[in-house]
Amino acid sequence: MIEMNSKKRIFNLKGIALGNPVLEYSTDFNSRAEFFWSHGLISDSTYNMFTKVCNYSRYVSEYYRDSLSMVCSEVMGQVSRETSKFVDKYDVTLDVCISSVLSQSKIICPQSQEKNERVDVCVDDKVTNYLNRRDVQQSLHAKLVGVRKWDVCSNILDYDMVNVEIPTLPIVGSLVKAGVRVLIYSGDQDSVIPLTGSRTLVQKLAKQLKLNTTVPYSVWFEGQQVGGWTQVYGNNMLSFATVRGAAHEAPFSQPERSFVLFNSFLQGRTLPQIF
Repeated sequence: MIEMNSKKRIFNLKGIALGNPVLEYSTDFNSRAEFFWSHGLISDSTYNMFTKVCNYSRYVSEYYRDSLSMVCSEVMGQVSRETSKFVDKYDVTLDVCISSVLSQSKIICPQSQEKNERVDVCVDDKVTNYLNRRDVQQSLHAKLVGVRKWDVCSNILDYDMVNVEIPTLPIVGSLVKAGVRVLIYSGDQDSVIPLTGSRTLVQKLAKQLKLNTTVPYSVWFEGQQVGGWTQVYGNNMLSFATVRGAAHEAPFSQPERSFVLFNSFLQGRTLPQIF
């Protein structure tokens, strides 16, 4: 049931899948420190500062309120220096698109690009360049209104970023109570919204709703390879799953495993436990 213009409209919603979502501000954001540390991106001393001196939720809260403290600025500066700008925070195992100069050289000399490269790490740059071509915009009948060019993320939309602190976990809980199946899934190489926070919050929600575990934490398969890990509660009403080797946007880096994940969910089946 969704309220719109003071009128209630009922949608026949059967299920909802949320990928690497912000469910609860502090838990999700603060899990970044452990993820960085466990993947070797930051040192022990920086991990201690990032958890005890200024955690990530405090930093973000101060930043969006224009009240960034010196201590949080120094901690985040140290974190940024150690993680470096040459690691994709949305998938810490992926290479990054180094520069537009390198991209242009690949266009001039396409043979220099690795033929076995599974993920095109420069795809964002290529899409942006393509959608900014005049002939493409004319073909799409797209007009640039209020902006000089098309961009992936534009600040033309004025979001109140403080709203990120509002938890969405109760909404997820209300959906489950209403009989809507919910799947929370995580690309396990995403450090922006790490799997550890999501897993903790799904367990918390299952406990609040008094849902028993129907599939214990275990691997699931895509073909003959491990696709990730999963745990299911309340006869498939609430599920958590990871996609092994996947980014923040799981289908981008692991399309085959993501297909198995979504196909199982749409068919109301648990993920394959054997290959």
